[in-house]
Amino acid sequence: MKVILLADVYKHGVAGEIVDVADGFARNWLIPKKLASKATPGALKQAEALRAKAAERRSQLDERLNMLARQIDGVELHFGRRASPTGKLFGSVTTSEIADALNKKTGIDINRRRISQTTLREIGTHMVPVRLGSEISPMLKVTIIREEDFARYMSNLNTQAAVAAEAEAIADEPVVEAVAEGSADQPEWGEDAAATS
Repeated sequence: MKVILLADVYKHGVAGEIVDVADGFARNWLIPKKLASKATPGALKQAEALRAKAAERRSQLDERLNMLARQIDGVELHFGRRASPTGKLFGSVTTSEIADALNKKTGIDINRRRISQTTLREIGTHMVPVRLGSEISPMLKVTIIREEDFARYMSNLNTQAAVAAEAEAIADEPVVEAVAEGSADQPEWGEDAAATS
């Protein structure tokens, strides 16, 4: 039986698609659950409108995902962890912890499953990709520091950020060149040399 899917159905198709399924599956499952309707000429016209709406929603979603990707690309996250002398962590930095830290820093709540599934088990800086399914693939910079060095590292980082902000503020100020004009009381170089000789 030909049916028009009204919602995404796993292994059968997406909303608005016309598919051919077994009669019993359509009558007993898809149609009663309002996941599909029979493919009549009137329903086919409605399906075209449904496809247009789905394409519009998909483009809006892609636009929002691209905007989110630009906001989180290059964000630096820092974690303090216990580690062995060789640099191996006792445990790991999980995707849930990365998602929570990202939410605290930027206010953007991302599902932990969108963050790369590679486990971070060593001290150092790691580039972690975030899968948003957009044209931009944002990367998070995750730095893991020994627990005992974490406070000192963060204070140095804050000091460097303050110095950089101050340098930027100074660079943004207009430069005024002061040129001292000679006054009548001060002798010119030539006059001073003539007076001493």
